[in-house]
Amino acid sequence: MRKEIKAVDLFCGVGGLTHGLVKAGIDVVAGVDIDLACEYPYIVNNKAEFWKESVETLSGSRIEEWFGTSDIKILAGCAPCQPFSTYSQGTRGSNDDKWKLLYAFQRLISETQPDIVSMENVPKLVSNQVFLDFVNALKNNDYEVTYQVMKCEEYGLPQTRRRLVLLASRLGKIEFIKPTHTQKNFKTVKSALGKLPNISAGEFLGKDKLHKSASLSELNMERIRQSIPGGTWKDWDPELVAACHRKESGKTYPSVYGRMEWDKPSPTITTQFYGFGNGRFGHPEQDRALTLREGAILQGFPKSYKFVKSNEIPVVTSVGRLIGNAVPVTLGEVIGKSIKIHLKQNQKD
Repeated sequence: MRKEIKAVDLFCGVGGLTHGLVKAGIDVVAGVDIDLACEYPYIVNNKAEFWKESVETLSGSRIEEWFGTSDIKILAGCAPCQPFSTYSQGTRGSNDDKWKLLYAFQRLISETQPDIVSMENVPKLVSNQVFLDFVNALKNNDYEVTYQVMKCEEYGLPQTRRRLVLLASRLGKIEFIKPTHTQKNFKTVKSALGKLPNISAGEFLGKDKLHKSASLSELNMERIRQSIPGGTWKDWDPELVAACHRKESGKTYPSVYGRMEWDKPSPTITTQFYGFGNGRFGHPEQDRALTLREGAILQGFPKSYKFVKSNEIPVVTSVGRLIGNAVPVTLGEVIGKSIKIHLKQNQKD
């Protein structure tokens, strides 16, 4: 007998995880986030309810209403990763308020007792007490728990990205699907972006408002013209190198002001991927940084994914943040497929 499956996505953002779960055949009925800017893209692309509230105040009874009488209940989410991220450079401590969000997630699991739990975050989280507490709470509630640091490029994402992913089930042992790609057939920047129309820095394509790149100063235009794919600012004429990089302490940041390479996955997409000086986000050939659409595609979003209303002009910094913060759609699909296989096996057993 076909069982009814319903999922709720905490910290849903613009819907990267949700969209991946839906592609895997899982019905996501609601997403929760405190950022109202996520409401339009989440609803219009996923046809699910968007609920604006912090998980710290969200009640288990609200989640149970969304689950209804479904046979299989899935609670998924990715708590904001800034406290655990290597990009924080050690400036955030254990008293950061965002650490508390994982404990709030833990509380909601205890209150609702879903059949399946999925949690995704940065690899560094695995060594923190908050994660150990999360895992122990699941085990104490009779969940079988598995987790690993996944290389997203090994599952077909055209981006080098490491993410800690946890799956827990009250139905029995649960495992991740095996990688689908190796270095021989990684999806590359060219396979993902190669057919998009050429544009100049500061321009956008009329047919797609998201195919828009940030403008470059005259100095940065000179810099990108001297940048080579996979190279660094060390390839430039000395007078173009920033003063901070000439210092001994600045030599440890060679990837900023860099161009991506066509025949490799992109570097990790961050919330500032639209800026040439923020990482290796220069286009392999064109003299500009990534466009919003290009960043979204490298995050696994389909080219048709909408981030702003048709009558709105996207603000590069705002939309870029939403895209960079998203769970890659491809990773969401991997999680969804792993759950579906687990449920199928459980039904056979």
